[in-house]
Amino acid sequence: MKNILTYLTLALALSTTSYGQTPADEVNLQEKIEELISSPALSQAVTGICVRTADGKTIVDINADKMLVPASNMKLISTGTALHRLGPDFQYETSIGYDGKIIDGVLKGDLYVIGGGDPTIGSKDSIAVALDRTFGQWEAIIRSAGIGKIEGRIVGDGRIFDGMAEEPSWEWNDIGTYYGAGATGLMFYENTQSFSVSAGHEVGAPVNIRPYYPETPWMEFRYDCSTGVSGSGDLLYMYTSDVAPVAEIRGTFGVDRAAKRVDCANKFPEYTCAYYFRNWLIKRGLECKGEVADFRLRRIEAPDSICIIGSAFSPSLARIAFETNHDSNNLYAETLFRTLGQETVKDVLKDLGVDISHGVKIQDGSGLSRQNYVSPDFFCRFLEAMMDSPSYDSFLRSLPTPGGNGTLEYNLKSLPVEMRSRIKAKSGSMNGVRCYSGYITPSADDGQTFIFSVMTNNCASPSWQVRLLLDNVLTALLQLL
Repeated sequence: MKNILTYLTLALALSTTSYGQTPADEVNLQEKIEELISSPALSQAVTGICVRTADGKTIVDINADKMLVPASNMKLISTGTALHRLGPDFQYETSIGYDGKIIDGVLKGDLYVIGGGDPTIGSKDSIAVALDRTFGQWEAIIRSAGIGKIEGRIVGDGRIFDGMAEEPSWEWNDIGTYYGAGATGLMFYENTQSFSVSAGHEVGAPVNIRPYYPETPWMEFRYDCSTGVSGSGDLLYMYTSDVAPVAEIRGTFGVDRAAKRVDCANKFPEYTCAYYFRNWLIKRGLECKGEVADFRLRRIEAPDSICIIGSAFSPSLARIAFETNHDSNNLYAETLFRTLGQETVKDVLKDLGVDISHGVKIQDGSGLSRQNYVSPDFFCRFLEAMMDSPSYDSFLRSLPTPGGNGTLEYNLKSLPVEMRSRIKAKSGSMNGVRCYSGYITPSADDGQTFIFSVMTNNCASPSWQVRLLLDNVLTALLQLL
């Protein structure tokens, strides 16, 4: 109770300050922030904070050079470097091709759906092209090439991204979740599988689970899960890999929980996409005599050559980056990261003028890996450099605002909209980690932009307490800058 009263006292003190009326040069902001984070809730945690002006002057430095786990703050680097190198108008290309020959309207060979890394195919995201429209575009390409019948297979080809779909350092219980779905060259429904889940009739009874979309008849699903006690929540995890078409859901689902949809990872999205497209073509009257194949599940041999007959394109990179940062979409972030590659990301950072010799260790693009380490100072240097990028406007628009749509929806809602709308930032959280990095835009036309990074690690305090503390830090920055 004492801690709660401390937080509320700090919040009240901040909320009663006249907004925007205290010049930064009249207040020791460093001391104010140090006071705010001196709470017992952070006493055993590691906290790093850096606040800078847009021209590089440091205003607050609290462990700013400490390298910390950034969680989804990594998406700042993924989206920023992708926008800078590829440009906001970049689109992913999915191509249709074939091997063999077309004789009298009959393809005597295999048809290939060749993925270029588009993460939105079949997605339920609002930016995605409707699946019927996507398949209609692909069908039109096939018919325009004079193909009315396919004797060979429909092949899902995702080889543009080689190797494992997942980052090897991801935790085992994350890899089977929707947020642990790895990026593949050809994706479908964000590489996920939806299940309907409801509790059993009593504690200890089997959980009622049914896969319903997408259809994956080649998969064997096993269920080693039971109904948990009231208040235990959803503790179901899928364990799966692309080594074999087998997955097992383990854990408990609270007896008091309402029925819900649970999304897990689909390790064979290329095969799934080809399966659905083959069914589409058959329903549209285009005969397909061969079966479905891919290079992951069926591990077929690659053809000597493929004749490309047409392509379809994804939404723009600007729109994908917006969704990546607003919804903290791990799959989209991993796609951007794999599109560039780790070494290219480093090259882009150098091109931006960011010194990568200290303050950063990049392991993935989403922040799901706990082997990412970034200092608050590095985030500020990177965000400062992005302000000189031709893609800065798109990058800034991709960042959510507290109290608005996106991952900052519940932050700073008590503040006036004209105040909180000055913040454009990315959040990042996982067990023991909460971070916010971004910009504080000017309160007047002639004002300057400030850059900040607030990071906490190894914190065992309840998440709501940490969020309230860091909200107080952000409030103080807004009032005093």
